[in-house]
Amino acid sequence: MLQRMLLALAAVTAALLAALVGPAGAARAAASGPCDIYAAAGTPCVAAHSTTRALYASYNGALYQVRRLSDGATTDVHPIGAGGYANAATQDSFCASSACFITEIYDQSGRGNNLTVEGSGGNGGADVGAIADALPTTLGGVKVYGVYVAAGVGYRDDATSGVPTGSAPQGAYMVASGTHVNSGCCFDYGNAETSDDDTGNGHMDAINLGTECWFAPCSGSGPWVQADLENGLFAGANGSDTANKGNAGAFVTAVLKNNGTTTYAVKGGDAQSGALSTWWNGALPNLGGYTPMHQEGAIVLGTGGDDSNSSVGSFFEGVITAGYPTDAADNAVQANVVAAGYHTRTPSFPVSGSTYRMTNTHSGLVLDARNCGTGNGTAVQLWASLGNTCQQWTFTSVGPDVYTVRNVNSGLVLDDDNCGGANGNTLQLWTALGNACQQWYVLPYGSAYELVNVASGRTVDAENCGTANGTVVRQWQTLDNTCQQWTIAS
Repeated sequence: MLQRMLLALAAVTAALLAALVGPAGAARAAASGPCDIYAAAGTPCVAAHSTTRALYASYNGALYQVRRLSDGATTDVHPIGAGGYANAATQDSFCASSACFITEIYDQSGRGNNLTVEGSGGNGGADVGAIADALPTTLGGVKVYGVYVAAGVGYRDDATSGVPTGSAPQGAYMVASGTHVNSGCCFDYGNAETSDDDTGNGHMDAINLGTECWFAPCSGSGPWVQADLENGLFAGANGSDTANKGNAGAFVTAVLKNNGTTTYAVKGGDAQSGALSTWWNGALPNLGGYTPMHQEGAIVLGTGGDDSNSSVGSFFEGVITAGYPTDAADNAVQANVVAAGYHTRTPSFPVSGSTYRMTNTHSGLVLDARNCGTGNGTAVQLWASLGNTCQQWTFTSVGPDVYTVRNVNSGLVLDDDNCGGANGNTLQLWTALGNACQQWYVLPYGSAYELVNVASGRTVDAENCGTANGTVVRQWQTLDNTCQQWTIAS
């Protein structure tokens, strides 16, 4: 037994050194992968998902599939080479003349646990795929794309192979963004119900990254790496754990381990540098149903176990393991992630401070301040282009891909009425308040763009795809249609 433990530790150490000193580019990525590290430690990956890179040194299969809006055709994106980074040029070429969506994220473990667009569940309607080019980034200097989750985007597999069930031990990690978050439920990755509904405490074992403080008090404003064990987001202990300080980095490594019967651990760190922090390593919640666990073995990405789909998030890679990984393995995986070299791109459009007109792709009408209103509460609508300043807007950058949008005529900003979070909430003009209800993600959408409210995660939408002057402009969950696409031009 001692000899086997020493051999496993040596393998993990070798994998860690490979991650730290391997050559640059695709060759470095191929030197070792997270799933090689976990396998060497005796806790193999039973699911491995990424749109940015191979998670095994030898993996050369498809990473993900994209579908073109214009004709419904699909293509797969592979790594540049075995163990390498995604070949984004495949997507760029295929989607050059049309918006594309990510329709499937392939399981690299060989078990066939592929994630496809999620259907309706107990607390949400059918979801849609992420806009394929909405999250460009770089990995080791190579252009790749992550999975951009807005409200209404989600992926799932209810018929998996090898994913832990019942009280079997499980490990998981994901790389996500700490700057693209909200308090909506639930940006999860991990083990969930096979029924797509809430079946009780302990029936989920998924990582969550967001700003929802389920069990007060929480430390700071988050976002926090938490355990979604169903009917609660657990920062540690019985839910509230002020030792969990959160992580708002551009790239976050989020780790959750659960032995299924007595203990769980919550860890996190900067995916660009440094080591993991252990925020909790102790007893499972004693609130009923969590000791032991009752995992069902489905896999979810971007939503809660019952398809609660009001969250936003950015997903780059993640795995689920059979068994409870060692701390040495977790540390080696973190080193591997850091060595991979995640970096945020610098957006070049829209130009902060420049004036633009926004035209709805479906109707050809432009975003307009009703009756050229200049007071708080002025409604926003669609109208034929008049060439006046009531239909002109300036964008001011307030963060990565995040802007305030100001009407030139009134000087008021685009606002989600009363910070409403529901589908159908209307948009208006209001004095700048500096809050997230007046901030907008501006996402590439083929040759057009999509605007997503930072607070609600919902998308600027032409009501009922209207094509007449006066059509109401509102927010709605992402639908992947042209009624939510906007050209932004001077």
